[in-house]
Amino acid sequence: MIVLSYRARTSSEVFSIVRTVHAELSTDQKGSIAELAIPKAAVACRIGVYRPLSDGERYDLIFDLGDRLDRVQCKWAPLHGDVIVVRSYSNRRTADGLRRRAYAPGEIDALAAYCPELDRCFYIPVGRIAARLQVHLRTTPSGNNQARGVNWAADYAFEGLQSTRLGP
Repeated sequence: MIVLSYRARTSSEVFSIVRTVHAELSTDQKGSIAELAIPKAAVACRIGVYRPLSDGERYDLIFDLGDRLDRVQCKWAPLHGDVIVVRSYSNRRTADGLRRRAYAPGEIDALAAYCPELDRCFYIPVGRIAARLQVHLRTTPSGNNQARGVNWAADYAFEGLQSTRLGP
């Protein structure tokens, strides 16, 4: 492995480097990074995090929110301009080609999305993704100042998700 040291001069230069590196990652590598970043962020918010013992379910993690356990699907969520794009489906290769399957209530309770450009995680309840293939989270106001129907990234940030458990 070769490690290069480089000090970026501007924030746009940093984002350019981040995009270049992410473009070279496979979808499996991106998913693995998200599956590591999300539990780290959850634990920092004092949320209990558990992994299922077997594969084959539609969720990757279980969050202990004190009064309930949520089945959580982890997602890599890239930043496109001022919008974080969270895909709410999975792709599987089949004999007939690529099969896209949306997540539904009863399969998961929430999506947890990791945005690598911001190095932040977001928690989206399944009710907000029903019948959608993507959820857009805005980081800044839109050019036309539309606010109605906008999913603000700050409203879904992990920092707002707190466990109701008591104790240290």
